[in-house]
Amino acid sequence: MENSYRYFKNEKCKYFPCHKVEKETDFNCLFCYCPLNQYEDCPGNPHFIVRESGKKIKDCTYCTFPHQPENYEKVVRFLSEKMK
Repeated sequence: MENSYRYFKNEKCKYFPCHKVEKETDFNCLFCYCPLNQYEDCPGNPHFIVRESGKKIKDCTYCTFPHQPENYEKVVRFLSEKMK
């Protein structure tokens, strides 16, 4: 896959890949800072840590959803729905 508006890979980044993945060749860096992070109901697979105070913290450490090239349309669709 070559870099485009749907896919970008930066293998020179000191954090590449920022998540453990099976195939680095398909890792999409386009959403380096995940635009889904602010949503509890994101289509990814986050975990939630609950502090003693009851505050929930979203942990996306093991989520690779936005980094999978085939999920570009799903991310854009989800964000579009949230903006309505």
